[in-house]
Amino acid sequence: MQMRNRAIRAAVVTVAAGAATLAVVAASGTAQAQPRKAATGPAFLAPKELPPHASSAWSAGAVTAGLPEAPFCVEDTLPKAGSSHRRFWTEYDTGATQIVVRTKSEAAAKQLAAAAEKKIRNCAADWERKYPEATASWRDYGTLPAEDGAHVYGVHTESPDSEPGIHLFGVGRDRATVTLVDWGQMGDYRHAPVADFKRTTTTAVVKLHR
Repeated sequence: MQMRNRAIRAAVVTVAAGAATLAVVAASGTAQAQPRKAATGPAFLAPKELPPHASSAWSAGAVTAGLPEAPFCVEDTLPKAGSSHRRFWTEYDTGATQIVVRTKSEAAAKQLAAAAEKKIRNCAADWERKYPEATASWRDYGTLPAEDGAHVYGVHTESPDSEPGIHLFGVGRDRATVTLVDWGQMGDYRHAPVADFKRTTTTAVVKLHR
């Protein structure tokens, strides 16, 4: 009988200890818990992810809240609220800007991306209306299969009293976030690194939500 009582008491102690251990583990939240990935904001392009320049490395400024001053072609299109941007430059005449806009919904982001693309397609005509002595044109370089989609365009402007300019634009979206990348320098379509810029645009969209 004594041996049976000892066995019973030992079993009770074991069960109680196990229950206490489970209670501590449950309270600490470590029982089979998988670490939750921290939420992160959109990541911007790094200088090395811009189209290579033949004579200069790219430099970059800090990511800054709001919109850049008078963004070419898309002024009065992108909202200041929810926007941030980063400027890039070389030692010569080539520069770039990335703008990221976090909207309230995927529907709002889709509408914003469409509005930006429309503004870019109308940019050449708007330029000629604003500067009657100038000429301008645009090209559609097609879509990219990046996240929820991206599109690349080129815009060329020329005025009698200044050097011609060539710009490439990439507009892309991932969920409720839209990005626009603008690359530009003096020159014409022959000087546009379209293939490299498509890779830059794809990278910009993919980095929005990693």
